[in-house]
Amino acid sequence: MLLKKEHWKILLIDDEEAIRSVVSIVLADEGYQIVTAADGESGLRLFKEESPQIVITDILMPGIGGIEVLKRVKAYDPDKEVIVVTGFGDMELAIRALQSDASDFVTKPIENEALLVALERAKKRYTDRKALNNYTAIIEERWMDTAEELARTFDFQKNLIESSIDGIMGCDRDDKIVTFNRAMEKMSGYPKGEVVGKMHLNEFYPVGAAEQFRKELHSDAYGGKNRLFLFETNLLPKNGMKIPAQLSATVLKEGLEEIGMVCFIRDLREIRKMEQQFADQTRLLHQDKMISLGRLAASVVHEINNPLAGILNYARLMIKILKRGVFEQEQSEKFQGYLSLVERETDRCAKIVSNLLAFSRKSKMASGEMAINDLLEKCIMLSQHKLTLQNIKIAKGFGADIPKLWGDLSQIQQCIINLIFNAIDAMPEGGTLTIVSSHDPKMNVVEVSVEDNGCGISKEDLPNIFDPFFTTKIEGKGLGLGLSTVYGIIDRHKGTIAVQSEAGKGAVFTIKIPVKG
Repeated sequence: MLLKKEHWKILLIDDEEAIRSVVSIVLADEGYQIVTAADGESGLRLFKEESPQIVITDILMPGIGGIEVLKRVKAYDPDKEVIVVTGFGDMELAIRALQSDASDFVTKPIENEALLVALERAKKRYTDRKALNNYTAIIEERWMDTAEELARTFDFQKNLIESSIDGIMGCDRDDKIVTFNRAMEKMSGYPKGEVVGKMHLNEFYPVGAAEQFRKELHSDAYGGKNRLFLFETNLLPKNGMKIPAQLSATVLKEGLEEIGMVCFIRDLREIRKMEQQFADQTRLLHQDKMISLGRLAASVVHEINNPLAGILNYARLMIKILKRGVFEQEQSEKFQGYLSLVERETDRCAKIVSNLLAFSRKSKMASGEMAINDLLEKCIMLSQHKLTLQNIKIAKGFGADIPKLWGDLSQIQQCIINLIFNAIDAMPEGGTLTIVSSHDPKMNVVEVSVEDNGCGISKEDLPNIFDPFFTTKIEGKGLGLGLSTVYGIIDRHKGTIAVQSEAGKGAVFTIKIPVKG
């Protein structure tokens, strides 16, 4: 039986005060007891002091992140339920959280209905787990002489085990199945009548998997000897198609003798499907980046041709001077001047190529400090030839004393490059591209605006421009992922992006990213 709402205590951990305030009001209005924390460290301290049944934690936080909070909560008390809150594009972390036994996840912006549904599921898992633990303890304490007595004791499953979301399978000392709930029937395709008292545990595993399961069960690797916690394996259902599963198990003993086992099984097919979708999304996003890279490469080739030609001419000139033999002081000074020019132009080429390589690199989000004005200069340098070729002038308005941002420089660079390329496409006959940076001390955010005086965006298209695969370009000119990529990256940095535009009147994209601390 579920507890009344006023008996449920929920710990909310999020570094954004606005989210803590809104969610607390919603849950308090639903009758729950709420305690909140602004970071993982204080959240874990409150968890030990307040002992809530359910923890709701943001995944991305300074210091101790949500995944680590989940792991420590489960290590301290595996019976507690954890719901993780993810931002746009954090599906990989959400999948890792589910694999670490999170009960559910909700995405930002948090919708009340989705949060309340996730809470109901977490409450159900918590009460089921508690009842099953109590039941397992009773079984372990009782003396049972026969498999029939073990099966009769499991009659309790009608109201408890049968309603569990996870599959539950119990066997006697001979590995013969004596408990097989509805979730296992659905997962395996076997009706209970074909299984209980007729099939053995080994028949539900591919060749070799049962032996590995037994080996890990009796080791200390997954929760202690004779206990298995969150072990991933494959099950063999009736149709013969392997099912990825997460398995927890407990050996039942009478004294020192094993008399049976209880297994709790979670179907991982949906998680694997989400992993594949995430991989596909990552591939598409990288493909869009490579399209931008191709356009950049063409620009960079022309951009470094001039300095390379200069380097070559000066090198030839110096070789000619050296062939004449010993040269005078005047020639020596010229020689040093030539070398300085070669060094300067070589350094310029190296910076251009280095920026291009950094942009092209496929990597996970790696946070660090970055100076926004330096980053904007790099983006302009990489795009300079393309801008010149299309008769587009650059107007810069970089603010002074802008504090450094904390985030992934490569990904923010990708955002700016995408916005510059969109502006270039919007001005096929040339124009002016204005890039401005500033710091708003009141909001403590860094602002970057990219403005063009091109064709603008129609009123009908404006609401859709950040949607994945939406594009107004002709086929073969883009995947429609550029602006959705920008939106996702800025959201992951807890920033915002907005656009102002009218058809025929250009467009202004404004990015705001909070300053760390």
